[in-house]
Amino acid sequence: MPRLFCFDWDFMKLNGHEITVLGGGIGGVSAAIALARHGARVTVIEQAPDLTEVGAGLQISANGLRILEMLDVFANRDMNAFRSAGTELRDYRSGKLIFSLPEPRAGPTWYFHRADLLSALVDAAVSVGVRFKLGIKAASLSFDDDRATVRFSDGKELTAQCLVVADGVRGAGRPAISNSGPARFSGQVAWRAVLPWDADQTTPPCAQVTMAPGRHTVTYPLRGGKLMNLVAVEERTGWSKESWRDQGDPGALRRRFNDFGGDVQDILKRVDTVHVWGLHLHPVAENWHRGSAVLLGDAAHPTLPFMAQGACLAIEDAWVLADCLANAQDMAHAFAAYEAKRKPRAQRVVATATANAWRFHAKSPFREIGQLGLRLAGRWLAPNFEWIYGYDATGQSAT
Repeated sequence: MPRLFCFDWDFMKLNGHEITVLGGGIGGVSAAIALARHGARVTVIEQAPDLTEVGAGLQISANGLRILEMLDVFANRDMNAFRSAGTELRDYRSGKLIFSLPEPRAGPTWYFHRADLLSALVDAAVSVGVRFKLGIKAASLSFDDDRATVRFSDGKELTAQCLVVADGVRGAGRPAISNSGPARFSGQVAWRAVLPWDADQTTPPCAQVTMAPGRHTVTYPLRGGKLMNLVAVEERTGWSKESWRDQGDPGALRRRFNDFGGDVQDILKRVDTVHVWGLHLHPVAENWHRGSAVLLGDAAHPTLPFMAQGACLAIEDAWVLADCLANAQDMAHAFAAYEAKRKPRAQRVVATATANAWRFHAKSPFREIGQLGLRLAGRWLAPNFEWIYGYDATGQSAT
């Protein structure tokens, strides 16, 4: 597949520097590639025994794809992603189209299976010399004379010359570096499933957001239309647990969304495995660095999924952090510059995602006042987000 963005970048400015990345997810591996391409010797430490992702879809918009292409993640392989033609907003009872949103002016969004994107990232990382240590869980971080020491669950320790903490919002790094306060339940619970889909069946080349008072679903195709990704969100009270991996009951999912019509009902009937988790609000970290350690991705700025920007923000972080480390006079200045560049954008995107959740659940009279009301609702639900998709973390222009 031809590159959508074309750039020229000097990649050799951190020759010989030893950098450890804690966390082998999308953000951590992206950072490892960016740092290695600047010449650093990078080791990624991951608690899972294998570099795999929970089966789910994710969206990569132009602001994220630009960086992946600059890092040559797809240089020797197909993206194995589905190009979106836009987003459709639909009413839940009939499935009637309310409003169509074209692809962003900055460029198309691509739908990836998480496992496929992570596989591409790992292959790209290995090709530039990144080393991986798997099955090692970080238990705590400590600091002495600005040096970060990681203690692992097996009792071993590692003192890092430079430590990139990308182990997520519930990892060991975030509480050690930033006192950001407790999580708060958002009042919403999400179900997610990936199910086989008929490749020869008519598959809308877009995301469909189907809206009801207090609930909505998002569906989009993966792997050339051979899979369908489903996320179903509902308002609830009294939920406390936060986990991506808890299995739910497909029958309960169908009962909770049994009044949805259109394509959603056909998708719900096919679900045989589903996961469910409570969506929690976490503040953006107050401090992003301490000593020789710095936060990246969800460890710094966990976000609700309602702008589909969690992975893209982490990929942006990876580029900016590597660039700051390569060009600052020392690590302290690099970390400060990185936080100054990334924190305001992360705060704005996180706030927008939080606000966007309630747009899809509005209890309004639009549905009852006919087609004109539905169109007006669609415009209210579709503000201009080009500032998100058109953002260029590289400081260069697409050609």
